[in-house]
Parts: sequence; C-alpha cells; structure tokens
Amino acid sequence: MSDTMTEGVIASWLKKVGDTVKSGDVLAEVETDKATMELESYEDGTLLYIGPKEKESVPVDGVLAIIGKQGEDISGLLSQAQGGGAAAPAEQPAPAAEPAKAMSQEAPAAAPAPQATQAPAANVNATVIRMPKMSDTMTEGTIASWQKKVGDKVKSGDILAEVETDKATMELESYEDGTLLYIGVEAGNSVAVDGILAIIGEAGADYQQLLSGNTGGAQRSDRQEAEIADSRVENSKTDTQLQEQAAPAEAKNVQVPGPNGQGQQAATPAAANTGGRILASPLAKKIAEEKGIDLNQVKGSGDNGRIVVKDVENFVPAAKPAAAPTQAAAPAAAPAPTGALYSEVPVSQMRKVIAKRLSESLFTAPHFYLTMEIDMDKAIEARNSLNEVSPVKISFNDLVVKAAAAALKQHPAVNSSWLGDKIRYNNVINIGIAVAVEEGLLVPVVRNADQKTLSQIAAEVKDLGGKAKTKKLQPADWEGNTFTISNLGMFGIDEFTAIINPPDACIMAVGGIKQTPVVKNGQIQIGNLMKVTLSCDHRVVDGAVGSAFLQTFKKLLEDPIRILV
Repeated sequence: MSDTMTEGVIASWLKKVGDTVKSGDVLAEVETDKATMELESYEDGTLLYIGPKEKESVPVDGVLAIIGKQGEDISGLLSQAQGGGAAAPAEQPAPAAEPAKAMSQEAPAAAPAPQATQAPAANVNATVIRMPKMSDTMTEGTIASWQKKVGDKVKSGDILAEVETDKATMELESYEDGTLLYIGVEAGNSVAVDGILAIIGEAGADYQQLLSGNTGGAQRSDRQEAEIADSRVENSKTDTQLQEQAAPAEAKNVQVPGPNGQGQQAATPAAANTGGRILASPLAKKIAEEKGIDLNQVKGSGDNGRIVVKDVENFVPAAKPAAAPTQAAAPAAAPAPTGALYSEVPVSQMRKVIAKRLSESLFTAPHFYLTMEIDMDKAIEARNSLNEVSPVKISFNDLVVKAAAAALKQHPAVNSSWLGDKIRYNNVINIGIAVAVEEGLLVPVVRNADQKTLSQIAAEVKDLGGKAKTKKLQPADWEGNTFTISNLGMFGIDEFTAIINPPDACIMAVGGIKQTPVVKNGQIQIGNLMKVTLSCDHRVVDGAVGSAFLQTFKKLLEDPIRILV
C-alpha cells in the first residue's frame, strides 16, 4: 500500500466469516506507516476464513483471509497459510484471495532465523540452521568458532558456535534436538544473513536433498519461531551486559519475589555460575525475568549445567521457610515508590518506518550542511499585500515552497536522486512538505510546484496537511517527491539541520523569522531575518552547487516579485 510499507495493522474488519463478498467490497481497514486505508476484495464468493484479529499486525504478503465457495474445504490452504503443511494440490481450486499481493513487494518483513523450511523430500527428518540476524544493522556474520562438530549429539539450547557480528561476538543456539549432520561454513569465514550454517537431524538422514534444494527440514512450531524471535532480541546484548545483569545474583541473602508477590530468602544457588555469570540461554533469561524467577534457584539440564528454556518453564519455586514473614517485614522501613517508574508502548508502524528510513539515510548518505540568513522584510510586505486579494490565506511556508521551486528550476542538479549506479535528474519539481502528526511525521507532495500560483500552493498544502493529520492521505499524495522542505519556524526554532528524505538529494530546514539588529546603508536597524539550512547528499550535490541554489533562493525571497514572474 506504500513504497515503505513492511507490515500493516488491521484497524477493523468490515466483513465477517460467512458473509457474501463481491469484487470491490471493502473487507477491512488497514493502518500502514502513513495512513489508514481500505482493503478491497478482488474476488466474488464467501468469506471462509479471517487470519489476523483487529489491532494485530501482518507482514507484507502475509495471509489475511480466504474467499471461496460456500462449504469449500480450505484445510489445505489453512495449513499452508499457518506454516503447518504442504501447499494445496494443483487440482484443488485455490479460492484464497490474498489482499497482501497488492502490497509492495520491495520491502518484505525480515524472516525469523535460524530458519527452517519444508524440505523437497518430506521423509528427510532434518533441519537447516541459517545465519540469524542478530542486530538491526547486521548483514553477515563471521564464525569465530564451532562448539560442536559433525556427528555430535545436539539438544535444544546447546551452543553450536560463536558468531562475530558488526556489534559483538554472540552465541548461536540450537533450537533442535538431533545430530549435527553438516557444517557449511568453516571457522573464520563469513556468511550472509539467512545463509546456511549447518544441518541438524536424525542420524543418517539424507541431508544432501536439503542442500540441493537450498531449503530446510520440517517446519518449526509457532512456539519455536517465537523463541527464535525473542532470542534474537536478547542476543543483541553483549556478554558484558549479560554479566552486569547476572552480577546482583551473587549477593547473599537476596530478597526474591515469591509466588504471592512477597519477598523470600534466596535459596542456595542451583544454577551453574562461572565468574559471576549464570550459564543460561538468552531466551531462558528473558522468560525468567518476565516470570520473576531467580535463575540461581533453577537447575540447568544443558551442557555444564546450562539453563535452557524448558528448565525455566518447568521450575517450581521452593517452599518459603517459616521465618519468611519476619524477613518480609524488614524492608518496610523503606517503602517502595507508589507510581510506575516508566511506561512502554508498542512502536507504531509509522515510527518503525521513520526509524528505518532516516537511519539508512543518515548513515548511508554523506550529509553536509549549508546555512544562510535571509532578509524577510520585503517578503513580509508582499505576503500582506497578496493576502488582501488571494482567495486562500498565503503563509510564509507557501512563499518558501514557491521560491524553492523557482530556484530548483534554475539549478536542476539539486533536483536529483542517488540511485546507486546512476544519478537521476528529475524533469519535474515535486516538493515534499514535512507535516508533524501525532505518531510522527508525514511528507505529502506538492506536484509541479514551479507551475502553480501561490494561492494554488497554499490551498494544496492546507488540504494535504489536513489529510495527513486525519490519516486520509493516499499513496499518490506522498509518492514522487524530488525535494523536501521541513519548517519548524512556527514552533519558535531559529535554525536546525534535517535528515535527507530518500530518494531526494537535498532537504531544506527552515527556521522562524526573528527580529535582529542588522547593518543597512551603514546604520544599525532592526531587520527580520530567517535562517535556512540545506542538507545535501555529497554523492550527488557538491558544496558549490548547493551554495548557488541557496543564493538564488535568497534573492527570490528578498525580492518576492521575482517569484511571480
């Protein structure tokens, strides 16, 4: 539904299972990173199945619903959609209408890793272990060392290898029980995310079929996939962080939460403890933290007493000693704070995309910044005169948009985009206007701004701003920008630098108009000055090119009659 969308949230279902659906009917409302949009049906039939519930998110290409004939058997499609079986036979009608097909194919959601997929031969009882994405910036990992060798027995929770990422050296856990049949990467070599690392399965299994098909073995359960995703979050912590978390557990006479929420004396440590660090898998630590379980009391069943997930899940706290009431009363001298220390909310789709795109821009595009002061005395006079005859109130931002469009026409090198192996010089001037909304930032686009009058620009900007705040923008409203303007002057900001909005080569940050002493004709006077800062992608725009653009922009605003010519 947008070029930056990776997943959507079902705001509401407008149809229910059993309803008759026609092509063009609206099935649901979907919240994307930029707007709430309607999801239409492209099939006629009966709504047989609904996957995600309202307020649940679904990745691009995820299954939302199935439409078919009344009473039709959809078990094959359901097993395929839920990852639990093979694809439906070719001769079976495929009534599934997957609205996700209409979404962008360019930004699929990241697959969980290590990944296990269906083998070409169903009788191969083995699973491919792939390189997981252990940090948000990781693209490949280097095998520092293998902790297991081919032929070794492996249990869930065992450490297979140590992996060097772009941020730390982390442990790679197994989520399968079986025999290590194959190692694909030698220690010291690198492999891309999702690349094949190893194969674990039944001793003697013909794993060559998996390698030739470049797929995994039997599919994991939803629980295992969830464990992998959670482990990836925990694995992003370095060993130092894990030691710091485990260090307080060394203290004696620690008060730990009991089953009824009251404090109790910590028992003699049952977990393996090496140099202050508890031997436990990252996911086991996460679950223990969520359940309030002291890992010192948990006995590990893994190698060297290592605590794995099942140890935490099967843990039963020891009975409280008789003296517990007396001990629980001791901390009463220091009452705990009554209010919550913090609150956490899920990251919205819009905020996820802002974080992803602007991080990529800032850390990929070499930014440089050019700042210039502009005398706005004549612009103020011109605006007052124009508003006496204009059908729509013209703002200073509208003057900035018109002046920028006129300057871009004279400096087409600034109206460009970096495409990796080529530079695109745009023949149209489409200016994106950054608009602040409750959840973040949207950038609707004023198309062909150089060909529009000030009143037309003013009306369009107001209309787009209203749509942005009510989440009614459509993809055509935010796509195709060639230059972006971000104005914080109305918030009292004098000057700031903005991050380039891809695929643009430049973005202009506009501050407020401020009365400042200036020298005119050898005398000190009060002038109305506005500062603008142009952020440029040095791969496309050089300093001299950006400076020339700003000089033209300055002349146009300091003598606004030029804009109207």
